[in-house]
Amino acid sequence: MVAKGVIFDIEESQGDWFDFFESKFDFETEKIIYSDPKPNTGKVCIRSAQKVVTEQMSNRKKISEMVLNPKTRQMERIEYFQEKSFEEKQTETEDRIDYMITGLKDFFDIKGKPIECTRENKIKLSKVPMFDRFIAKCIELQANGVLEKMEKEEKTPANRRMARRVRPTMRGMS
Repeated sequence: MVAKGVIFDIEESQGDWFDFFESKFDFETEKIIYSDPKPNTGKVCIRSAQKVVTEQMSNRKKISEMVLNPKTRQMERIEYFQEKSFEEKQTETEDRIDYMITGLKDFFDIKGKPIECTRENKIKLSKVPMFDRFIAKCIELQANGVLEKMEKEEKTPANRRMARRVRPTMRGMS
């Protein structure tokens, strides 16, 4: 039986597949130059890290304390987030990498052995500058793709008001 109305796949998206492309830093122009994907290169499946970043932000401890304001000579309450240790920051970064990269196809190590899509391998790959630039560019392309779709939809008068309200939150996705 087919339901009438709007149909959504509410299962968590596993991401978008990107053909691997090389990049290099041009010291004269101080810009990164990206090559076009070559045929039969590896592919990487990447999804937005918004979910894991939101979880990490919600788990941060907020500290509040009373301090003396020297101008007014009154006590004021200030709030700030507790600083994380280097190990905690590193673990959060590794969690984001593990969450964002959901698949690797046709990636091989120097010995010709296939690289499996494990947490350990994803973290090792992210330490390779060219792979790190590739992931960053793919995230940028994903975010721009979302914005381009919204800009096309907002051209209709009925969607303009909603798009204005939604757009700022969509820009933060990555």
